[in-house]
Amino acid sequence: MKTSSCLAAPVLAAVSGLAATAASADDLTLCWAAWDPANALVELSKDFEAQSGHKMSFEFVPWPNFADRMLNELNSGGKLCDLMIGDSQWIGGAAENGNYIKLNDFFDAEGIKMDDFIPATVVGYAEWPKNTPNYWALPAFGDVVGWTYRKDWFSRPELQTEFKKTYGRDLGVPETLDQLMDIAKFFQGREIDGTTVYGAAIYTERGSEGITMGVTNALYNYGFQYGSPANPYELQGFVNSPEAAKGLEFYKALYDCCTPPGSSDWYMSEDIDAYKSGQVALQMNFAFIWPGVNADANVGGDKSGYFPNPAGPGGHFAQLGGQGISVVANSDQKDAALQYIKWFAQPEVQAKWWQLGGYSALKAVVEDPAFATSQPYAQTFLDSMAIVKDFWAEPAYADLMLAMQKRVHDYVVAGQGTAQEALDSLAKDWTAIFEDEGLL
Repeated sequence: MKTSSCLAAPVLAAVSGLAATAASADDLTLCWAAWDPANALVELSKDFEAQSGHKMSFEFVPWPNFADRMLNELNSGGKLCDLMIGDSQWIGGAAENGNYIKLNDFFDAEGIKMDDFIPATVVGYAEWPKNTPNYWALPAFGDVVGWTYRKDWFSRPELQTEFKKTYGRDLGVPETLDQLMDIAKFFQGREIDGTTVYGAAIYTERGSEGITMGVTNALYNYGFQYGSPANPYELQGFVNSPEAAKGLEFYKALYDCCTPPGSSDWYMSEDIDAYKSGQVALQMNFAFIWPGVNADANVGGDKSGYFPNPAGPGGHFAQLGGQGISVVANSDQKDAALQYIKWFAQPEVQAKWWQLGGYSALKAVVEDPAFATSQPYAQTFLDSMAIVKDFWAEPAYADLMLAMQKRVHDYVVAGQGTAQEALDSLAKDWTAIFEDEGLL
């Protein structure tokens, strides 16, 4: 899961002094993306430095460049990173290529149990092959696509009255994608406080993974499946089912009817900007943004609310984001890196991680009775993590992603062909990739 470079500046400023530290045997470098949660991790890691005597340095790369930069580092055998918080989709390739060390023996020796973490994060961030007890990471940052809405606009009596007259129900949190569409249409082009506003900011970015991370929230809920339950690489009739095509049509309809002008290549930062500047009533985005929204001077506090991705006619799912933390196999400081993971896994550290703005995946944190009311978005996070589904984590995930980016962007944004044709082509693309990988 990625975001854009505009979030990087405060992170880089926060760690510039650490990055200049001369390397030593006790130095550790942690590599991750440059985004708001990285600030929280720098702060959290000060406790590790004080307790362990190791010095932490950080290499944070803006999301659009993160995969290229860090996968090149891993695949070239570089020694920059001792610890890597890598994307969930990397886990297959990193395991197969020997980029991460396997953590099973370490977990057993230290009493770290994967049963103590949210199950979806273990499957998504730690396991390869999936659904087997082979662990290459510790769940580090739980994340999922959800929605933010202008609670203050929804509560205006005149808008409530007009919406109910038009749609026959109260203006409130949508439970279905059709209801979300109605709300987006209702706000599109409306004047609020003298400003023209729009319905929804959604993911449309073409270059990395953005539109895929957006459109899946509709596809899953209309019936799209990655493959046959009996054979995960049997794609025909699952990737391109008629129901999946209707889900793709829904996403295009939402883009066509209800997004701001010029939003043909938007991902996280653009959606954040549109929402915080008062342009849209609804914002699709990963949960990592919610602490920043809640604290924002313009839209924070009671002005905003949060809800899980709504259900569709074929299911109720949300796109998983988030990452696990791994020890890089080429590191010369593996023992110290393992000490960091042991420290990070402690319940008291995970509780502080949540307090600082990180999203813990530890059950002891998220199942605490006080968790759901600890932040305005905490319950939405729990509800969203209960319905997650993830993209491929195969070693060839990058090729799989590029194919989907092209096919869905060509249809949704560029208006080329039909939804069925787009998914038929995607099924052929993916089949060819798996044939090249020797899986078919």
